[in-house]
Amino acid sequence: MNSWASDFLLFATVGFFAQIVDGALGMGYGIIASTVLLATGVAPAHTSASVNGSKIFTSAASGLSHIYNGNVDRRLLVILSIAGAIGGVLGAMLLISVPPGATRPYMFAYLFLMGLIIIWRGTMPAVKKTPSGAFVAPVGTVGGFLDAFDGGGWGLVVTSSLIGAGAAPRFVVGTVNAAQFVVTCTIISAFAATAVLGMWHEANGPANHLAAVAGLVIGGIPSALFAGWLLQVAPRTPLMIAAGVTICAISAWQIWKTFA
Repeated sequence: MNSWASDFLLFATVGFFAQIVDGALGMGYGIIASTVLLATGVAPAHTSASVNGSKIFTSAASGLSHIYNGNVDRRLLVILSIAGAIGGVLGAMLLISVPPGATRPYMFAYLFLMGLIIIWRGTMPAVKKTPSGAFVAPVGTVGGFLDAFDGGGWGLVVTSSLIGAGAAPRFVVGTVNAAQFVVTCTIISAFAATAVLGMWHEANGPANHLAAVAGLVIGGIPSALFAGWLLQVAPRTPLMIAAGVTICAISAWQIWKTFA
């Protein structure tokens, strides 16, 4: 088996399982895919562009699945899409000139705390609470920024913050996944603009990782379609506890990796 085929199969497997996690829990695809790409030696800017390139297709499939299964809050969708797009452009513009990573320990410390809050909320009786636009918009902007800047973080930041604030997990996860398509398209457009304007001198780098992008897309689309149904039938308490444990585990691992 040649190198292209082996890379394709590896990332198809990664994409399949990462998208199941992301589609059902609202987080994980970008972080998991970015971690594997970075581990294979891909540069941070190329990693972000490659992962977001694959997310155009997987987020479209996931968003359609969640809309079809009634998991989307239209009000949250509009706010998150606009705020996330703004943050995504800022993150993409900064990534091509500034080494990423300086804010990661603080971000993951915040996420670890949010994970604990979500686990606690999962064990308590359900409380219906709709976060205000004044809270949702900044969260979406930060999530979009980090998604472009670090190749992942949209779902982790936005999903954990909204569920931690008391919003219904099913509609948070579905809406965050649907809004991700808009945010991803904006980030890719920002990367393309920097390449056309000559601001990104290594813009041809992602073309060297087409096997990884193709694998992430082919592996991620089937599980994205399945995850929308899974979220619809999943009970609240196990979903929240699973989301909280996932956030805490990823955050703890990233904090340990940063200081190690």
